[in-house]
Amino acid sequence: MTAAQADLAGARSEFTRSFAIDTPRVEDGAAIWRIARDSEVLDLNSSYSYLLWCRDFAATSVVARDDGGSPIAFVTGYIRPERPGALVIWQVAVDSGQRGKGLAGTLLDELTARVAGEQGITAIETTVTPDNTASDRLFTAYAARHGAVLEREVLFDGGLFPDGVHQPEVLYRIGPLGL
Repeated sequence: MTAAQADLAGARSEFTRSFAIDTPRVEDGAAIWRIARDSEVLDLNSSYSYLLWCRDFAATSVVARDDGGSPIAFVTGYIRPERPGALVIWQVAVDSGQRGKGLAGTLLDELTARVAGEQGITAIETTVTPDNTASDRLFTAYAARHGAVLEREVLFDGGLFPDGVHQPEVLYRIGPLGL
């Protein structure tokens, strides 16, 4: 077992007692939007888009719920139409009071295992800006846990974004997955 796998195993034992991992529901959209907004890292989409995400992409997304059933973290994703073996991870966010416990990695593992079993994905893709060290660590550790190759390349140069200064979005391709 690698150090990354041991860390995740320890984190999972903590979460199995206190949190449930579930498929998002439309009524989770507002809470997911708030978690994304409060992350202060993610590009915030409209609140409407989170409601749609919970309706249209629930099968490729997960939410963690506290003991009261309220969302405390989420991972949203979709199957890329041009590459149906790839799950694109759109956003990952954890409520500020739950960070640093390995919840994001646990959710990512649970989601990819489920989608691999149901839809046969063999890779994931996501984009990360160069200043987002938490996401870089999350996806680098994910690749290591699954014995997968991680390739990086700039997908969208910062100058393509119409809203002023934006860092480049670096595409992370991880696969093949050993799920």
